[in-house]
Amino acid sequence: MADASEQEARALLSAKAVRARAGQMLDIGLQGGLSHFNVDLDRMDGVADAVLAVTRKAYPTLDIPFHARWRHFVFGGVDRWAQLADATSWPDRAARARAEFDLAIVSVLLDAGAGATWRYRDAVTGQGIGRSEGLALASLDMFAGGLFSRDAHAPFRVDADVLAKLPLAALASAFQASDANPLLGLEGRTDLLQRLGRLVAARADIFGAQDTPRPGGLFDHIAAQAVGGAIPAPAILSAVLNQLGPIWPSRLELAGVPLGDCWRHPAIRADNATAGLVPLHKLSQWLSYSLIEPLQRAGFDVTDIDGLTGLAEYRNGGLFVDHEVLRLRDAADAERAHAVDSLLVVEWRALTVALLDRVADLVRAKLGRTPQSLPLASILEGGTWAAGRAIAFARRPDGSPPLKVISDGTVF
Repeated sequence: MADASEQEARALLSAKAVRARAGQMLDIGLQGGLSHFNVDLDRMDGVADAVLAVTRKAYPTLDIPFHARWRHFVFGGVDRWAQLADATSWPDRAARARAEFDLAIVSVLLDAGAGATWRYRDAVTGQGIGRSEGLALASLDMFAGGLFSRDAHAPFRVDADVLAKLPLAALASAFQASDANPLLGLEGRTDLLQRLGRLVAARADIFGAQDTPRPGGLFDHIAAQAVGGAIPAPAILSAVLNQLGPIWPSRLELAGVPLGDCWRHPAIRADNATAGLVPLHKLSQWLSYSLIEPLQRAGFDVTDIDGLTGLAEYRNGGLFVDHEVLRLRDAADAERAHAVDSLLVVEWRALTVALLDRVADLVRAKLGRTPQSLPLASILEGGTWAAGRAIAFARRPDGSPPLKVISDGTVF
């Protein structure tokens, strides 16, 4: 049985902890108690209007899908993955779900910031595509081409042993990265996939129940937790964090538990060993959102989708800085580069999570919708991410975020 300190540590591996600590950070900010930001909630109505404007443009009927990796596989109106998957003969729905878990896990782990200059030349359209969309299509092409499979006749799978030995050069080539087309954090991405491969290979009890060990085995682990065919979305995140947590490099641990995307801030209070810790779990939540649809296609009812939180990344965060809800105490900080574990970045990311809940409430009020009819996952998609990108390009020609973060390829 886990001791008290381990239980406290594992409590940080939850969306509930992310929301609670982010809310605490916002409360401190509203009282003027943060080192780097002042918070002006009077400007939130303008943010909600901006989010609504891009949402109506992208989804005129307001029938908005979830914010998930699957959206990035749609290019030029064509759903590339659906084309491939629908043309494939699957033994059953679970087999397709395992493949989709494989694809989503690898693609999301490769989805840290690409930098402003990198482009992926799409073989279908001939276009050069940057940022998340380019990373997505590149990862889909790797997956469909069998880069991660040990069987050339079964490309739509990720085998743990292949991943564990994935050469940096193979990933660089697949991303078309070069001195002339630099991709940020390529070494970090490669290391993360290799770590994933080693972990999955070592945990056949979790990842190899129905097959040789593969990330897609997490589908069976989560499906086994269903009650009456229903799986709460926070349980997906819990599985992702508890089972994949050890892959994150050089991060905090508490009572031997790797805490993943979790950082220190002295203003955060708790009456136990987790005082001063701020969990954010951005990539893990992005992955959890991306695992909802494969589970639904496999016949499960995914409930409590709003139990997950908004994503602490630079488009959502930039939305609030560019709209001046968040104002730097020291304007010179806008010109400096900041480490991911700096107090400024920890404050920015936590405030982003809390403010996304606030803007979601405002958007729903303007539309007369409920959390059930318009979940946060759809507002993110509609939504906040696109509005953050839109104002970034309006403010800066290259669309860069308003704050400079030194990325290791595994956070943003």
